[in-house]
Amino acid sequence: MLEALNYTQLNSLINTAISLVTAFVLGAVIGLERQYRQRTAGLRTNVLVAVGAAIFVDSANTIAGPDGAVRVMAYVVSGIGFLGAGVIMREEGNVRGLNTAATLWGSAAVGAAAGADLIVQAALGTVLVLAANTLLRPLVNAINRKPLDVASTEMTNAVFVVAERLHQRLALAMLQDVLERGGYPPGDIDIQPFGEAEVVIEATLAAQSVEGDELDAMVQQLAAKPGVRQAFWSPSTRD
Repeated sequence: MLEALNYTQLNSLINTAISLVTAFVLGAVIGLERQYRQRTAGLRTNVLVAVGAAIFVDSANTIAGPDGAVRVMAYVVSGIGFLGAGVIMREEGNVRGLNTAATLWGSAAVGAAAGADLIVQAALGTVLVLAANTLLRPLVNAINRKPLDVASTEMTNAVFVVAERLHQRLALAMLQDVLERGGYPPGDIDIQPFGEAEVVIEATLAAQSVEGDELDAMVQQLAAKPGVRQAFWSPSTRD
């Protein structure tokens, strides 16, 4: 009972409140960006990760001092990996959620720093996590969309259009136009007969990495074109 009274002294409570509120606010700042992009781990998840890490580290700091906080930080670093693994998905050959998992790891680090009373370091970490998710995005997209003249590229993406044979040239022109305007120029195009009156046009994209939502919108646009019976896209892997 006496130990509990020691841990509820005014100075200790104020210190804990500052740490946890800081973790809450900074976790929310990181989570807002994820929520805006409709990612698996959004606002609430990032706040809970940051606050949870802060509670563990602050408690250890209060009970065992800096040495205890350091040990708990090490457990937070390893333990958050299980949560991050839960948001990583493999979908039709594509691995998705790696960035969200890394963001959760960053939120845990921010919370741990706040729990250890490293408020400035926690704020700086938040700024850098946000910068990685926002400021670096245009650079990553620009690099990913550059054609790779490498035969051993592991992942390719292709857009398929099934069109009436009489409208083959028009369908091909529309496919090329939509991909060019969308920033995904085709690297190779193959046309094969499909039934008695149709052809299937396969456009292999030059870009190594794609945004699924963007390609979904493009194939919907193509499917609405005259003479087009069906349009879809699919990733594939090479050995």
